[in-house]
Amino acid sequence: MELAVFSAKPYDKTFLHTERAAEINEGAGIRIVYHEFSLSLETVSLAYGAAAVCVFVNDDVSAPVLEALHAGGVRAVLLRCAGFNHVDLVVAARLGIFVANVPAYSPEAVAEFAVALVQTLNRNTHRAYNRVREGNFSLNGLLGRTLYGKTVGVVGTGRIGVAFARVMHGFGCRLLAYDPYPNDDFRRYGDYTELETLLAESDVVSLHCPLTESTRHIINEDTLGRMKKGAMLVNTSRGGLIRTRAVIAALKSKHLGGLALDVYEGESAFFYNDHSGTIIEDDELMRLTTFHNVLVCGHQAFFTEEALSEIADSTIRNLSDFAQNRPCKFALVQSLEDSDKSDAPPLARRDSIPVRI
Repeated sequence: MELAVFSAKPYDKTFLHTERAAEINEGAGIRIVYHEFSLSLETVSLAYGAAAVCVFVNDDVSAPVLEALHAGGVRAVLLRCAGFNHVDLVVAARLGIFVANVPAYSPEAVAEFAVALVQTLNRNTHRAYNRVREGNFSLNGLLGRTLYGKTVGVVGTGRIGVAFARVMHGFGCRLLAYDPYPNDDFRRYGDYTELETLLAESDVVSLHCPLTESTRHIINEDTLGRMKKGAMLVNTSRGGLIRTRAVIAALKSKHLGGLALDVYEGESAFFYNDHSGTIIEDDELMRLTTFHNVLVCGHQAFFTEEALSEIADSTIRNLSDFAQNRPCKFALVQSLEDSDKSDAPPLARRDSIPVRI
């Protein structure tokens, strides 16, 4: 079986290698072909002849691409990520293409990175680092706030949100959360409330929800206006949760006290590649980098050895389940053969996944 891996980086090849795949796939042969290009209509022909493709967060798995994949013989799409907003699951089901994701991989990795962003932005360690390298040891402009006793709002209390809450609770923070699907694990650290209350009372707001139609631009002109003046906003989930123009306006008016982003709604054109030698034509992204109280990272919160190992193992297990016609617990869309055998609907988990991660 040939697996075509798109958006492949050196670290993908390190963790997602043929020997590891053979061990997990119970000795069955898997030939892995790596493509540095992202999957799109222009590159989909590279997958022709493969039984499955493996894609990441910024690959295009829209209806036209799925139809082209199906025409080329591809029958499975494996996501080496949790989010699936870039996949047209309805079309995949219609075509009988199996789709599975990796919904849980080292949630602590993302949570710890979110905490690192909070600490860096709050205590200006990024600015202090640059100053000292230039021989400037002045503390002017580096004033932060003690986190102990502050209120932290968590939007989305799945595994990552709860892991983040656990760490912030350890700092002595008061925790508030908003989630349409309350999680008892969070209740050990804080209380649930309405989004409006969370925004009004929180000194730090951290986003940990998936990107869906109901959460797209959940942070906008209206919700930013409801935030506590001077509060900090952190997003390590999906860029589309924030309307970029709105946060730029809130930063300019000094209503928003700080912004830390590991994701950006226009990131697919830039993230995971080196653009240092070219002109970046995204004016909103470039405007964000001019603020002293804004941090922008390149979607690296997941990037730990432990997380990459779990992602690789789960991805290959999903492929193994597909190849051997076994039920797959991470299937978002069952193949037609599987749904016929198990009486399960093709959209296996589409309606059962709550709006959290």
